[in-house]
Amino acid sequence: MPTVLIIDDNPAVATALEMLLSLQDVDTRAVTTPEDGLALLAREPFDLVVQDMNFRADTTSGEEGLALFAAIRAQCPDLPVILLTAWTHLESAVDLVKAGAADYLAKPWDDRKLLATVNNLLELSAARRELAHRRNGERRRRDALGREYDLRGLIYADPASETALTLACQVARSELPVLITGPNGAGKEKFAEIIHANSLVRSGPFVALNCGALPSELIEAELFGAEAGAYTGANRAREGKFEAADGGTLFLDEIGTLPPAGQVKLLRVLETGRFERLGGNRERTVKVRIVSATNANLPAQIAAGHFREDLYYRLNAIEIKVPPLAQRPDDILPLARHFLPPGKRLGDDAERALLAHAWPGNVRELRNTIQRGALLARGEAIGAGDLGLLAASNGTAAPLNGDEPDRASIEAALQRSGGVLAQAAHELGLSRQALYRRLDRLGIKRD
Repeated sequence: MPTVLIIDDNPAVATALEMLLSLQDVDTRAVTTPEDGLALLAREPFDLVVQDMNFRADTTSGEEGLALFAAIRAQCPDLPVILLTAWTHLESAVDLVKAGAADYLAKPWDDRKLLATVNNLLELSAARRELAHRRNGERRRRDALGREYDLRGLIYADPASETALTLACQVARSELPVLITGPNGAGKEKFAEIIHANSLVRSGPFVALNCGALPSELIEAELFGAEAGAYTGANRAREGKFEAADGGTLFLDEIGTLPPAGQVKLLRVLETGRFERLGGNRERTVKVRIVSATNANLPAQIAAGHFREDLYYRLNAIEIKVPPLAQRPDDILPLARHFLPPGKRLGDDAERALLAHAWPGNVRELRNTIQRGALLARGEAIGAGDLGLLAASNGTAAPLNGDEPDRASIEAALQRSGGVLAQAAHELGLSRQALYRRLDRLGIKRD
């Protein structure tokens, strides 16, 4: 049951409010002095405070209420406070609302308006509690994961990243091949490094090869090595990546670009552990943990005849899906702050711009954006204009003043709040009704 603290020097006010709120299944506690109210707040948790602005019969200045509100803010920064008085000037009330008061109601109050305000604030308070509880749980899990595994300095805060990371850590000690899927720039190689760092072969080498960065005629030589004279320019024998990775992990990025001949040889190595160098006939044996990655749709490539189905199932004993950055919005600001050079910080408008952007280039784009912003910013704070972002997919700049949040901003706020509309509306600076209208207009489901 939610609890409300009433601080008012008039016992009749407290009694009336207690009766009114009890009809809404709200538990109330009442005190008559600011000192008693602050003492009670220090001992017990409350969801809402309703406070008077004047506590002596000979004063109407509201100074006592101002002091009480400031003390509550210092003691409980996130606790919603409703100001209730018959005397305070409107200008003072507006100033307090700007300072963080939840609402201002004049005596005698309208019961319907007061109940609507209380219910909205209690709903928001419950949403905040739930969100804080969830994030505390996430933080504890992240801390435990970091203590148990070597995460290679991975920066993350989003549950979607945690899901992929937990799976990577769980399968690291297996000898089975792992396929990491996800878009370019999402951090697939970092996940491969984490798998190696926690594997049974972590003391061995970690060797990476980008299959898409080499001409098709050179990939086999890179993978399996080549004898002298095997191809034009091969003046001496050289070992390939498999030999270099013997006793460790071989990471094959962009595996979907591997040509057919290379696919056949790779399949044989996965099945037997044996291969020959290009241009040679001596069979060689290695023991290598294979981790591969792709941003391609391999089943579609199989259907088109471009990728071997038997190789796909060999590589895909375990699949780890790394989501795009736009689907893990809680990672954006921690990563952005990680990329900041010393002496630079993000301004509030820059943070809003980062959260509103669609990030088609993922983490790689974010890093480049922060480097650009740090270079262009004239002072310590990086502003939105320094970042040079176009937040919407249609190329138009996202509104950054909070008056009209765009689709990306709304969806990001909904994801951060776990779908709690009251919390998302508060973050966006909207009323719930305004958020409902925008959801309906943009075709975003409320669930």
